[in-house]
Amino acid sequence: MAKSAKRKSLLTTESYQFLKNYINNASPTGFESSGQKLWMNYLKPFADEFFTDPYGTAVGVINPKASFKVVIEAHADEISWFVNYISPEGLIYLKRNGGVDHQIAPSMRVLIHGKKGIVKAVFGWPAIHTRLGNAEKEPQPKVDNLFLDCGARNKKEVEALGIHIGAVATYEDGYEELSHDFLIGRAFDNRIGGFMIAEVARLLQQNKKKLPYALYIVNAVQEEIGLRGAEMIARRIKPDVAIITDVTHDSTTPMINKISEGECACGKGPSLCYGPAVHNKLLDVVQATAEKNKIPVQLRAVSRSTGTDTESFAYANDGCPSVLISIPLRYMHTTVEMLHKSDIENTVKLMYETLLTLSPKTNLNYFK
Repeated sequence: MAKSAKRKSLLTTESYQFLKNYINNASPTGFESSGQKLWMNYLKPFADEFFTDPYGTAVGVINPKASFKVVIEAHADEISWFVNYISPEGLIYLKRNGGVDHQIAPSMRVLIHGKKGIVKAVFGWPAIHTRLGNAEKEPQPKVDNLFLDCGARNKKEVEALGIHIGAVATYEDGYEELSHDFLIGRAFDNRIGGFMIAEVARLLQQNKKKLPYALYIVNAVQEEIGLRGAEMIARRIKPDVAIITDVTHDSTTPMINKISEGECACGKGPSLCYGPAVHNKLLDVVQATAEKNKIPVQLRAVSRSTGTDTESFAYANDGCPSVLISIPLRYMHTTVEMLHKSDIENTVKLMYETLLTLSPKTNLNYFK
């Protein structure tokens, strides 16, 4: 019996090299510009023009003269820490910048982005030997007892390195490939989204597709602190349709309650969401596209908010039909966020095929 041919990947070796570089570059909330420059440089061959807004959201546009506007969107920022206090002993105390998880911090290596460049540091933590005599009352990591140690012996030595109040610190861990087509890294939430919308643009250009509308490829800032970048850019673009991509929880690992989180697994395709901000007729278009192109999808529901930039587009201006296509992710907001290559490809393919299905004549009116 002949062996079945391996399915050709939509994504190239060059694509994954960009993803690695993109993940390994820090892009903390409020300081996204270096990542945005990498993203725009990669997208440059596939877009007709670019613009940015005052806070750093980056937008590539295909067919910009068309009056009907479709957005595909992700967010560029990652969670991080702010330097908040430097002790006389040279230890550095912090505040959150976004929903960073304090429980994973002890013994992590970080990069402090100071005025003189990057300074390496670690989250110090008392040795286990010093805690054994008080096992029932072991200290738990909290924001107010976590600190960074950069090797300085006093506050003056810390400041001499260019570290200042308000400097941002990011985890050092980066992109790695595991077995069975899994990838890990910090900031897949949501650097993977920026990567996927760029790949959609690449496929449109590579396959010489002409769209009957203007396509805005949007990489928004400041999602992690309240969807702020999407709010600003949605008001500026005033799109007619928006397709948002972000990450969602793989609920198959321990300590996650499927009754509340729903059932979702890496490797089983993108997740489509039902919720008030998700436009039902646009969601029907996406589901029909998935079925037609044999793209596996998973379903979930939210009671109020998706917690993503979907709300910012859906409720902007006079209302914009919006849909959320999420990629399953394990260990969100840690340094080992994990996802599967097949989900990346299927999410890219679903967005790409949906864009080819849409037109200004697509009926998204609930009353017609």
